[in-house]
Amino acid sequence: MVLPTGVVDNGRVTVEGRHIVEAAGVAAGTNGGAGTNGAPSADGTTTDHSAADHSTADSGAPDRGAVLDLTGHWIVPGFVDMHVHGGGGASFSAGTHEEALTVVRTHLRHGTTTMLASTVTGDLDDLARQAAALAELVEQGELAGVHFEGPFISPHRCGAHQPSLLRHPDPADVRKLIDAARGAAKMLTLAPELPGGLDSVRLLADSGVIAAVGHTDAAYEAALEAVEAGATVATHLFNAMPPLLHREPGPVAALLEDERVTIELINDGTHLHPAALGLAFRRAGADRVAFITDAMGAAGMSDGTYPLGPMEVEVTDGVARISTGPTAGSIAGSTLTLDRAFARAVTVDGLSVPEAVRALSTTPARVLGLDDRVGSLEAGKDADLVVLGEDFGVVGVMRRGTWVIDPEVG
Repeated sequence: MVLPTGVVDNGRVTVEGRHIVEAAGVAAGTNGGAGTNGAPSADGTTTDHSAADHSTADSGAPDRGAVLDLTGHWIVPGFVDMHVHGGGGASFSAGTHEEALTVVRTHLRHGTTTMLASTVTGDLDDLARQAAALAELVEQGELAGVHFEGPFISPHRCGAHQPSLLRHPDPADVRKLIDAARGAAKMLTLAPELPGGLDSVRLLADSGVIAAVGHTDAAYEAALEAVEAGATVATHLFNAMPPLLHREPGPVAALLEDERVTIELINDGTHLHPAALGLAFRRAGADRVAFITDAMGAAGMSDGTYPLGPMEVEVTDGVARISTGPTAGSIAGSTLTLDRAFARAVTVDGLSVPEAVRALSTTPARVLGLDDRVGSLEAGKDADLVVLGEDFGVVGVMRRGTWVIDPEVG
């Protein structure tokens, strides 16, 4: 089991209702039973659940006093995804509760217990309508907030966004989207070098909304200006921005070197070469890296054709690309789920399990201001946890004290 203090053996998580009331264990030995890439081997854990406020037999809640022996498994905090567009054949950009809940349930079964709903560039009025619909699900506790990715991004780095719908980040337009979300706006990605960019960054910071630098053609100096103005997140670092060059370090170097910035990374083996991911991780560390999916509707689905906002995407061998129009061939988000990102982090990238936990749970929870409730296994926090097998595949998922996937049933 992974606690904020590190890996423990013979761990016990006690749950009452939706909250953790105890999380404890014996610190793993100095060698930790080290396995592949220095990660400790699967620990022996016992989970004691007491859920008095769940009365129905089919609620998924554990019985009062029930003890579940999970020896040979990992227990880690529920994953937190701060950048996801869709899954299960559905998309947040549809602006309907039905599709949004399909996305939530799809990723929940892969261990993501907390997520932002990310939109895609569209008409401003349509984005405002989507935000209003998604805000209702935030108020109901299904979502943690709304992330606007576009339309205030560079036409030179638009990726899978519709070029004809892009616009400069006029603070008045930014304010319109914030207001439409009724307090649910958590993050907005923009290109700060565009007219109005820095003023919009300041507006976002003053409004308590994360200003994220992404889909940008900014030079090194312009990216630094954005950070000074209040930007604190790098949207999928390396992707949709100028490359790191020895005479033109661009936004990659500026965002990577500034301790105030949290770095999003898409760890699917397609968006980033392992060496690039390793370079970023070593420089920023697990406390400044948030693994994201940037998933579109095909996550959890088979290959085929899917919508991404107003764009059409073709998925082949799990890789999504725009199929028509001026940006045809561009990578269009991912089909990643965070359980796969976790497994890859440990088995391919050489991260320790505690490092992976911080990058998939603890750090994004802190960035979103939710670390008082989620992101780690601690007394008083929501009982969000994931049970992983020795191969780091998902065996069980609990959200707020209720089993979504019961490790005894599957």
